[in-house]
Amino acid sequence: METYIIDDSYELERIDKVIAKIDESLSRSTIKKMIDEGFIKVNDELVKPNYKVKMKDEISMEEFILETDEILAEDIPLNIVYEDNDIVVINKPSGMVVHPGSGIYSGTLVNALMYHIKDLSRINGEVRPGIVHRIDKETSGLLVVAKNDKAHHALAAQLVDKTLNRTYLALVHGQIFDKMIKIDAPIGRDKNDRTKMSVTSHNSKHAVTNVTVLDIFETSSYVECRLETGRTHQIRVHMAYIKHPIIGDPKYSYRRDDNSYGQYLHAYRIGFIHPTTNEYMEFEAKPEDAFIEKLEELRTEKV
Repeated sequence: METYIIDDSYELERIDKVIAKIDESLSRSTIKKMIDEGFIKVNDELVKPNYKVKMKDEISMEEFILETDEILAEDIPLNIVYEDNDIVVINKPSGMVVHPGSGIYSGTLVNALMYHIKDLSRINGEVRPGIVHRIDKETSGLLVVAKNDKAHHALAAQLVDKTLNRTYLALVHGQIFDKMIKIDAPIGRDKNDRTKMSVTSHNSKHAVTNVTVLDIFETSSYVECRLETGRTHQIRVHMAYIKHPIIGDPKYSYRRDDNSYGQYLHAYRIGFIHPTTNEYMEFEAKPEDAFIEKLEELRTEKV
C-alpha cells in the first residue's frame, strides 16, 4: 500500500490523470481497472475515474497484480547458482526485468523460471511465482527464489527481521575518502517526479545502507553496499543523496553517462537461513564482464 497527499499542483484534476502522473508505468486502462476494483481509494473511500481531487485528499494505492493468461514459460537461459527442493539462487543479468507488469509480459526472470523450474511458490500470484524480493532491471546479481509456500514465508520473514543479508558492489562518481559510511535516511516517492524515489520525510520509510569504500580512482570510487532495509531503488537513491551516484544510473546520476551497459551495480553476495535445514547459507557471484572491464578502466586512472 502506498499513500499520497494531494497538494495544490494536482488540485481539481481527475483522479485517473493524477495516478497516471504519479506512476507513469500504469496505463490508463489499468488505472481505470484499479479504481473500479477498489485498489485505488481517496480518503479510504471508493471513487470514480472522473473524481476531481482536492487539497489534502489522501490517495491510497494497493499493489495491483494483473490476472492474465499471457504469462508464459519461455526458454530463456538462467544462471542457476544453487537449487534444492525449497529454493533456487539465481544470478540475474543486467537488463532483465524480474517479473511481468506495466505491459511487460515476456522476457522476464519469471518467464524463464516457469520454463526451468517445475514448482514455484504461489503466494504472489500467477505474475510473480516464487519471487521473494527483487532487484532492478539494470542491476545484475543474486536473488533467492522460493519453490514452495513454506520456503516463501520463511524467506519473507527474514526480509522483515533483516536477517536476509544482501551486499552489492558499485562504481560511483566522485572520490569517497571515508572508509565506511552509514547512510540512515528515509526514502519515499519524489514529489516532483513520481517515477523516482528520494530521501524525504514525506510518506517515507526508514532506510539504512552501509557503505565500505574498496578503492578510489581519479574521478570515481569502488564501493560495497550492505542493505539493512530494502526500499525501492535504495542504494541508487542513497548514493545519489551523498552526491556519489552510481555510474550509468539513468535516473539518479547527475552525469551524462554512457548507458550502453546500464548502471554499474551488482548484487554479489546473499545470505539467509535455509527454510528447511535452518542452516545459514551464503552465496557470491562475481560481476558481469562489462562491470569488470569498467572497473579495470577506472583503475588505470587511479590517483
